Amino acid sequence: MSSQTSVPDPHVPGSTTAAGTSPAPPTGARVGTIVWGLIVLALAALIIIAQLGIVTLNGTYVLIGLMIGAGAALVVGGLLSARKRDNGPTTRKS
Repeated sequence: MSSQTSVPDPHVPGSTTAAGTSPAPPTGARVGTIVWGLIVLALAALIIIAQLGIVTLNGTYVLIGLMIGAGAALVVGGLLSARKRDNGPTTRKS
């Protein structure tokens, strides 16, 4: 008879390590948080510029531009994050 001890998977949320402590949280900011922060900053800057009378803004074009920029930033940030995450060693198990 063999007694097997189960080793928790470190890639499964809520799993614990062999020492009984939870794995370290991921470091760095999330891409979505950074993109939303940039959108808010861009809107604030555009409102200030419009109130100063430096330029006249069309709301439709501003929203279209922000949506295109935010979408591109989310796609590029997601691809970079996935590429960075895929560099770890694999166990060749599916």
